[in-house]
Amino acid sequence: MIIDTTQIQAIHSFSGLESVKVKEVYGIIWILAPIFTIVLGITMGLLVIVWLEREISAGIQQRIGPEYAGPLGILQALADGIKLLLKESLLPSRGDTRLFRIGPSIAVISVFLSYLVIPFGYKLVLADLSIGVFFWIAASSIAPVGLLMSGYGSNNKYSFLGGLRAAAQSISYEIPLALCVLSISLLSNSSSTVDIVEAQSKYGFWGWHLWRQPIGFIIFIISSLAECERLPFDLPEAEEELVAGYQTEYSGIKFGLFYVASYLNLLISSLFVTVLYLGGWNLSIPYIFVPELFDITKRGKVFGTIVSIVITLAKTFSFLFISIATRWTLPRLRMDQLLNLGWKFLLPISLGNLLLTTSSQLLSL
Repeated sequence: MIIDTTQIQAIHSFSGLESVKVKEVYGIIWILAPIFTIVLGITMGLLVIVWLEREISAGIQQRIGPEYAGPLGILQALADGIKLLLKESLLPSRGDTRLFRIGPSIAVISVFLSYLVIPFGYKLVLADLSIGVFFWIAASSIAPVGLLMSGYGSNNKYSFLGGLRAAAQSISYEIPLALCVLSISLLSNSSSTVDIVEAQSKYGFWGWHLWRQPIGFIIFIISSLAECERLPFDLPEAEEELVAGYQTEYSGIKFGLFYVASYLNLLISSLFVTVLYLGGWNLSIPYIFVPELFDITKRGKVFGTIVSIVITLAKTFSFLFISIATRWTLPRLRMDQLLNLGWKFLLPISLGNLLLTTSSQLLSL
């Protein structure tokens, strides 16, 4: 059989198209695989956080926590989620249904965006941006807009007041939070989350920013709890005053989205405490005692990645325990006390801390 030149060109062009398609498929898989892995990990972390909160609250209140849904009740959050999925999602008769529907989605999406810049381990980050920490602050500032839209769209006075409280609280505590993050950026000479962790890699736990920024660490913890709207800062959804705040008119999956956003926000705040102040994926053992054994960057890729993830999660869940215990031990503040704390105490102290950090950096040049 004789094949002419046109057939040969057609065969080559077809094989070239096939190779291009295979490369495109591999490229798409290479992009989606880490995203899917992190989403799966976040989902598992959400189940663990809800289970931890139920168990810790049960221990503090001296009662029995969840024990029937899965081993030790760890699937209780999954059972609650399925129950909310099966419930009817009602709409207010005289409210703005567009704002009512969009509000929960904005709250959840803004939290998910923040996970793009979180280094879960050594070289394990979706987007190593040069403005990583400020990208998180910008993304988290979108969430109160969704809460305000939910409160306004509900056409309910309690919901609207809850949305206004959420916006006022966010503005009051985001400024001290941003000033503390700016101090960390000055110490690390970078706003990248990866660079900030690597700046704490020397001397083990003595290299943590916690020891160089103790005032900023305390302000950051208080502000992050206020950003997560956890007790004693849960004024936007105070049951005794506002029924359920901006969530009053919600039911079904939309109601569940608010709880998902709340717990994911708590997780990301704990992750940023780990990244900014607790050394991230770095071990707490000073390298001056064991110079080679505990250096993650010199181990194998797989081993180093696994160890760094375990270290990051161990530090994160240690802080999560403190946040959850705080919720079940401290009383709620009044609205005027909350605003006075943010504007009259945390803001001036965080400004002074930033000035001290700037002065120390200039003197060290």
